[in-house]
Amino acid sequence: MSFRYFEDFPAGETVELGSHQVTEAEIIAFATQFDPQTFHTDPKAARETGFGELVASGWHTSAMFMRLLVDGLLKESSAIASPGVDELRWRKPVRPGDTLSARATVFDAIPSHTRADRGLVRHDCIVTNQKGEVVMTLRTLAFFARKPT
Repeated sequence: MSFRYFEDFPAGETVELGSHQVTEAEIIAFATQFDPQTFHTDPKAARETGFGELVASGWHTSAMFMRLLVDGLLKESSAIASPGVDELRWRKPVRPGDTLSARATVFDAIPSHTRADRGLVRHDCIVTNQKGEVVMTLRTLAFFARKPT
């Protein structure tokens, strides 16, 4: 993929962002620091919960997605910043051994009305596990610089 500017994001385009295999160790490490609930930090205690086993924090799933987004799209672009995300949903638990894959489809690209040097791109993003089950959906928003004239 070549370096991309705002103009390089046509509505409907889908980009595969890559994949990541989730380990028990990373689930526990993330949760211990950021979301220390027992179903994220203690495999034995997690068996007694409604999940029946250790599961990743939704915030960890979001962070794993962010890494895929950076590696698969943003680092080779004119991305400036993001004003946030819309409609973030954790659809299914992420478990140790799952392989997550992500893709982003351009919803729309809107030139800025106040800053001629940039535009806002919204992507509808889906994260699936190795079974093809959707584990997370969200709409990302990001400002990208326009092509130099």
